[in-house]
Amino acid sequence: MVITPTTDSGKGVRTIPAANRPRPPVPASDGSTGVYGITVAAELAGMSVQALRLYERKGLLEPARTGGGSRRYSDADIARLRRIGDLIAEGINLTGIARVLGLEADNADLHADNAGLRARNAHLRTANTALRGTGGPTGDATEADDVDSLVLREG
Repeated sequence: MVITPTTDSGKGVRTIPAANRPRPPVPASDGSTGVYGITVAAELAGMSVQALRLYERKGLLEPARTGGGSRRYSDADIARLRRIGDLIAEGINLTGIARVLGLEADNADLHADNAGLRARNAHLRTANTALRGTGGPTGDATEADDVDSLVLREG
């Protein structure tokens, strides 16, 4: 309920119906939507505006752009800028930072792939166990039946 001053009805306040209220902007809850201008982003990251421009030129981050070309930084960009700051404090140069960030991204991708493969492996083991218990699709389960042969029969 929004309350605003008024002089009618003697109550001193009135409510604005929900349909007439301005809607608040949708939050960038996933952290990937660019919402901060360069000055705010620099302040949040504890860096200068020039440093942010340099890191973009060196390919260390890629902020979103508005239709007019202004940079918009997301929460993920701010976290990346803070990581860059930590690496600089450790004495790593920008080329080294680019390599470290690339390897960290590769590592995260491999962890995600590995988790997916583990889930698929668990599913196939369960299916293989079920097929062995029923004699398999052809009724002649043997010790040679394994996950690989199950995949071949499914495909």
